Amino acid sequence: MRKERPLILGISAWAVWAIAAAAFSIGEIFTPGLFFLGPLAVAAVAAALVAAATDATGALLAFILVSVLCVAVLRPLARRHLRMPVISRTGAAALVGKKALVLEQVDGSGGRVKIGGEEWSARPFLDGEALRAGEQVEVAQIEGATALVLR
Repeated sequence: MRKERPLILGISAWAVWAIAAAAFSIGEIFTPGLFFLGPLAVAAVAAALVAAATDATGALLAFILVSVLCVAVLRPLARRHLRMPVISRTGAAALVGKKALVLEQVDGSGGRVKIGGEEWSARPFLDGEALRAGEQVEVAQIEGATALVLR
């Protein structure tokens, strides 16, 4: 006879872990550059599988073990990728460190810059800074389709 699984607020433990995995995944999507919630999502999937097969205690242990392993292994790989030399970067990451020309004033509410022949929306990298049209600036970071620039 199959043993009844413990319920958390009327929901099976594996379902709680599956919901947590989805929440961590969504959180990772909305926090670019940190790469912290992704490993936790992987760990929550592992915990959901263990909870479906065993008990909630085993699932918690699986979550802890897999999250520590993922953070220990995957996070250094991601950080190494961010520190790659500019020459080997591609896409938006290749724009970091490039010079840009301010086309429309760049302040806290936005602005426009020209980077390598392309026009980008921009914001100042440092809060409260305003960059006038015609100034040469440097791309400090790319956030989605917006360049964060500084003098």
